[in-house]
Amino acid sequence: MKKRIFAVLLAACTVMSLAACGSGSDDAASNDSAETTESGSGEGKVQTVTDGKLTVATSPDFAPYEFYAIDEDGNPTLSGFDMDLAQYIADYMGLELEIVTVDFDGVLSELQTKSVDLGMAGLSPDEKRESIMDFSDIYYMGGQSLVTVKDNADKYNSFEAINKSDVTVGAQTGSIQLDLANENTPDADIVSLPKVTDIISELISGKMDAAYIETVVAESYQKNYPELEIVMEVPYDTEGSAIGVCKDNPELLAAVNEAIAAATEDGSLDDYIAKATDLAAGQTYEGLLDESGNVQ
Repeated sequence: MKKRIFAVLLAACTVMSLAACGSGSDDAASNDSAETTESGSGEGKVQTVTDGKLTVATSPDFAPYEFYAIDEDGNPTLSGFDMDLAQYIADYMGLELEIVTVDFDGVLSELQTKSVDLGMAGLSPDEKRESIMDFSDIYYMGGQSLVTVKDNADKYNSFEAINKSDVTVGAQTGSIQLDLANENTPDADIVSLPKVTDIISELISGKMDAAYIETVVAESYQKNYPELEIVMEVPYDTEGSAIGVCKDNPELLAAVNEAIAAATEDGSLDDYIAKATDLAAGQTYEGLLDESGNVQ
């Protein structure tokens, strides 16, 4: 079996607030993790990486979860229902929100080194990740899909059809979708790419035959790229998305779950999902900005 794994260069952290992002080292995390902040419930205290802040790592290439909405003047604004929910959680806990933007693999690394408090990037609560993070309650129920282009919809519409060495199958690096590709189509030429946008480009250009993509994300891309076709649902035992929480911080985990419950109960989360879905159908950019904060 031939598998071409594209190396992932963890992009330098782009911080969406004035404060610098976590350095990714254990020393830096331990130096910053001294102060405690009251949670929104007023019951107990929550320890965060940086005093008075809730630091959240995300990978902005996963619309409608997180992406950049482009305004009429071409200016990017970090958007998505994960980002709105992150702000809700920070407000609920009485903290300032700090966003760190990295590739998806970088989200996992930031949590593993305890450089951030939370990871929000459409994470599935996979038991393989439990050694590096705790998981919040599920806040969004989704699914997994096999995607190709319309011209190939009749050709690549089953696991059997794509589980061949001459068929190129894509998935995002470090993702559940990559695990699904390995489990369901181990004989395919599996290509791992750091961004979903890269996968979409490869599909449309004909360099890739099919790809595993989360359903809501695939549906979002379909609105902008009608040549894409979702050909089948991919069975997955743990459907739904959760927030990755810095390991061994039960007070923070409890506060996050409390905030998710509040956002669900008051209807805010439904509003965020509707807003993000609408924005994702407009002009967007998915990926990291350059050092000046501009679209690359």
